[in-house]
Amino acid sequence: MELKIVQEGEKNITVEIKEESITFANLIKETLWQDSSVTEAACIKEHPYLAEPKVFVKVSKGDPLTALQKAAERIATQIDEFGQQFKKAIK
Repeated sequence: MELKIVQEGEKNITVEIKEESITFANLIKETLWQDSSVTEAACIKEHPYLAEPKVFVKVSKGDPLTALQKAAERIATQIDEFGQQFKKAIK
């Protein structure tokens, strides 16, 4: 996975996620909506076969990169919790 900032403003950012599917971008988008400072979060897929997915985020306060970082941390925590619960379930 490689991230590329394709557009950046004071309160918004668009990040391209190389070598990932739109599913991963949707996970980021849905997690971004849990942040009260996020006013817009969207996935962009310009072409179903050729384009890499992008995530757009706009915040009312703070930094959009901080919102993305917090979302990534929440996703990592959820994955860890899922792994622990899965191990318990298969015992």
